[in-house]
Formats: sequence, structure tokens, C-alpha cells
Amino acid sequence: MGIFDSIKGEAKRNFIARADEAKGEIVYKYPEKNVRMMTQLTVDADEVALFVKDGKVEGKLGPGRHQLDTSNIPFLSRLLEGFTGGNMFMAEIFFVSTREHTGVKFGGPIGDVRDPETGLGIGTMVYGDFSIRVTEPEKLVVGLVGMGRASNEEFLGWFKGQVLKVTRDRTAELMVKKKWPLLDVTSGAYVEEMETEILAGLKPHVDSYGLTIVRMGNFHVSIKPEDEATLKKLSKDVAYSRLAGGFQQYAQGQAMLGASEGMAKGGGGSDGALQGMGMGMGFGMAQAFSNQQQQRPAQPTEQVVATANTGDTRSPAVRLKEIKELKDAGVLSDEEYAAKRAELMKLL
Repeated sequence: MGIFDSIKGEAKRNFIARADEAKGEIVYKYPEKNVRMMTQLTVDADEVALFVKDGKVEGKLGPGRHQLDTSNIPFLSRLLEGFTGGNMFMAEIFFVSTREHTGVKFGGPIGDVRDPETGLGIGTMVYGDFSIRVTEPEKLVVGLVGMGRASNEEFLGWFKGQVLKVTRDRTAELMVKKKWPLLDVTSGAYVEEMETEILAGLKPHVDSYGLTIVRMGNFHVSIKPEDEATLKKLSKDVAYSRLAGGFQQYAQGQAMLGASEGMAKGGGGSDGALQGMGMGMGFGMAQAFSNQQQQRPAQPTEQVVATANTGDTRSPAVRLKEIKELKDAGVLSDEEYAAKRAELMKLL
């Protein structure tokens, strides 16, 4: 059995090609450095073979079968080892795929991103995939050898780190500059714009390595469910306060409504007088607030429209429902409700 293994090993040394298990890899390094002259090297149609010595590419071979002989491949003469009598040369041989590789997955934490709508810093994650193509194999191999990352796993690990870094920086930058609410970002509303920005941001990082990111796919920014629930509640409060004329007015209305409900429940089933008193006081407080709002001068039509529409992209029907709830809670007076309702009805 040992003799057959030895014969098989010698036969392999006479033929060099990308290993079958490495067919899908972008970079494959042949494990042997000492290569016999007259060895046959096979290069697939979608790759090139590079010969590297001392961190420098000495030559490359394109698709096809090549007999490694200095008579037909002149650059091999620079790789010959004198002590072997010209029978062997020493070099690292890299097979680099030149086709587009799709579905390369990446993902990780972006870190805390401040939501411009609520001011909260929320921990975010990003995940997706991208496709990559090697445009200049020489640059890639020299760069990887210089960094000590010669294997496909090491290369992809480094490259995914570059993608995540640029994604983290560009996502935070876009949200600050464009004031995108985090809930809109996580909903996928800005995916195309974000992908374009990230691809542009990656270009200077990968050009020097002879790489191109062709496209990105399944790109998604996510947050924890509990953070999403918090943002939704706060965003709703911000929208209601805008309709109520300010957060202070909205908070006062909510407080009086809560006081009414609390006093009504606190009386117990047998003490009807106390329960009625609690309800009466609650309604009295709400009515007092309503009367105070009614004494304020009515807003001009233009101001009402601005109050109803500023920063609000929801449908008129949704906003009609909300202002009705605010009126029922005593936050809006009858005149304010009528004015806002009239303007929203024009948009239907």
C-alpha cells in the first residue's frame, strides 16, 4: 500500500492544477513550492495562474495546458534553482478566479446609531451578501502575500471586514446628514440609496487590490425587537405632540386623561360616591384644559396646514383618526379639530 501511495504522490507532482475541492474559491494556493521542469500545469477557462517569488509576480499563465519548460515559458528561467542542475524551480503558484463570485455573505454589528427623530442611540446590525470579481490578479496576490493572507479563507475574512467597516461608517453618516428615521432605515425604505453609497465607499479600499464589488443583495439593517417597540412608541408620541401644538400640551392632555381614569378606578365597587367624584374631577380637569385651548386665537389656515403636514408622510385618513382621538382626549378643542379636519379632508 505504501508503494502505491508513493507512486500516486509522484504522479501528482507531474501535474499541477486547482484542487477539485477548491473549484469555488477565489484564490487557491498550490501547496508545493518546488516544481519540476516539464511538469504539466492546467489552468481553467475562468482563472489565471501566477508565479510568485519573494513577494513579486514573476509571470502568469492563462487558460489551457502548459508544459513548464524554459524553452516555451521564458520567465521560468528566473525561478530555476542552480543546485538542482536546472531540473527544478522554486515559486509559489496561485490560481486566481476571474469570474464573478455571487452570494458572498457578510454581517455584524454597526454599533449605536442615533435616531434623528427621537434622539435615542440604538444598537444596530447589518447583514446581506455581495458579488465580487477580480479584475487585476497580480495586484490581489501581491497585496495578500504582503499581508500574510494567502488562503481563500483569510482573503474573504479580510474582505468582509472591509465591507462591514464601510457599511458601518456610511450608514451612520447617511442617517445624520439626511435625518433618516431609524425605523424607516430598518424597514428597507432606503436600501437602494444605501447600497449605492456603500459601493462608492468601498471602491477606494478595493481598487488597490484589483477587486470590484459588482453588486450587493439582501441588504438589511436591523435592531432588537424591544428597541423597535420603544422607537414606535416614541415616534407616535412625537407625531401626537406635533398635532397637539407641542409636546407640553400633549403631555398635559395625557396626564389629565390618566388622572381621570386613575381616580375613577380607585373608588372601588361599593363606594359609588368616591368613584363618581373621581370621574367628575377627571372630566373637570380635561374640560378646563379644553376651555383654556379654546381661548387661544385660532391658527390661520396656512399654519394649520403646516402643523398637520410638517414632517408627516402618513396618509390623510390615518391623521384624521389621530386628531379625532386627540379631540376625544381633550387635547384638541372643537375649533382646532374642525380646522385640522377640514384641511385634511382636502387631501382625500
